[in-house]
Amino acid sequence: MKNWIENKWFISISAGILLGLSFPPIDLSFLSIPAFILFFHLSYKCNSYKQLAYFSYPGFVVWNLIGTYWLMMASLPAGIAAILANSVLMTIPLCLGKFFSNKSNSPILIALLQTSAWVAYEFLHHNWDLSWTWLAVGNGWSNWISIIQYISVTGFLGISFWVILTSALTYQFILHKEKSIQYAAIGVFLFFPACSFLLYSGSEPDSASQDPVEVAIIQPNHDSYESYGGMSGLREVVDSLFALTARTITTDTKLIIWPENAIDGAIFAESRISYQISDSVRSWNIPLITGTGLLKSYASDTDVLYRGIHPSTGLPYNYFNATLFFKPDGSISDYEKANLVPIVERLPFVEYLNAIDIFGWIDWGSIQQFGKGTTPDFISTDHFTTPGLICYDSVYPSWIREFVKIDATFLTIITNDGWWGDTSGHHQHFAYARLRAIEFDRWIARSANNGISGIIDPNGRIIEKTDYWVRTGLTGTVQNKTTQTLYTRFGNWLPIFCLILSGVFWSFFKFKKQE
Repeated sequence: MKNWIENKWFISISAGILLGLSFPPIDLSFLSIPAFILFFHLSYKCNSYKQLAYFSYPGFVVWNLIGTYWLMMASLPAGIAAILANSVLMTIPLCLGKFFSNKSNSPILIALLQTSAWVAYEFLHHNWDLSWTWLAVGNGWSNWISIIQYISVTGFLGISFWVILTSALTYQFILHKEKSIQYAAIGVFLFFPACSFLLYSGSEPDSASQDPVEVAIIQPNHDSYESYGGMSGLREVVDSLFALTARTITTDTKLIIWPENAIDGAIFAESRISYQISDSVRSWNIPLITGTGLLKSYASDTDVLYRGIHPSTGLPYNYFNATLFFKPDGSISDYEKANLVPIVERLPFVEYLNAIDIFGWIDWGSIQQFGKGTTPDFISTDHFTTPGLICYDSVYPSWIREFVKIDATFLTIITNDGWWGDTSGHHQHFAYARLRAIEFDRWIARSANNGISGIIDPNGRIIEKTDYWVRTGLTGTVQNKTTQTLYTRFGNWLPIFCLILSGVFWSFFKFKKQE
């Protein structure tokens, strides 16, 4: 065994396997700690940054493959490209951590800087056009709600901070055998869960709230691999949704929620289909949220990067993955998805590419794919205020924070996870919603075309949950809340601190080298 643990390939692949197993639906989340201990050992064994990148890359590929193999169900080329590219990026913070370990003589400082490098990487990876947030270390702990309640203070990147710092300190103790480092590692490992246990054990379900909202969550189970869900057209799609909704709602229902792509086509907000839905909403006297492909026209002299000229209007237009909000008074408004999956939904950096193409050699608007939303629009009634977050939006707490800051009383998530088939993908996506509930102290109502749909309370507890790939509807109660967690109030203070810390010490060590 000693020979194996000194083998760089064995170290890397073992770490990748452990990290893959730490994510839902397997949920062996504690394996992420020994996994990073192995990666830090690999860093110690490698003689150069190039060698570390070379040997760590296969481990990161294994992690990405186990965790997100289901990407290839939607698009084989895009899935393979995402796995390989994301694995390359993961080598960067590991190499930066090696830089810090080479430059500092303090084991505690090395551990802190290695942690800061990784958390800063995850934060930056959330904030650019090639963003892929799925395998942030904290996501692997989404089903361990009793020990992650502290993310209402730190945000979910606080879990990454806890895991990496525990791992880094443990490895420094293995190297130096100093009691102070051992105590530091044990203290960090126990402190965060202890805080969470206190928060979790002291909390009670909000069932006694005097401000309940009954929601009807519709899971139509239309075939995601077929146009119009395998039906003849939008009329039949809408009739299917109407029939299931009519069987689900009650006299107490205050909101109907249809999933992403429930209207499986491209429509204008003012269209025959929209008016048909609006008439039913008026008849039921219940507001409705639904996902759709939304066409939007602009004035002929618009500065917006647009898709083309629409034949029915003769005006520039864009196509959005969008939420439509219908009220019983006949009003219709929309939210345009802001967080679009790179390549699959939108060409990365298209605005910048268009800006530098001063000769207009390429029509970037025609190949941009979906238009990108920029404003946190929601539906507000006398009973509640809630957004219609779409699919990938739900893994971006920085964006969801914008809705909560402007008084969203509960969170609504609509998605279509059927693209991935019956794989780990839909289990992970549902689990990640539990993180958002805890971060923002909000109830969550989630409608997924093929499942998993359900209701989650502010502590991340699952109150209602459907099975996958069944046609069903459920009614359940969420509670309006107006509290603001420390994370809501102060945002990403922890990753920004890690980013600054990494930058300051990198600059310090580089400057010191030049003396």
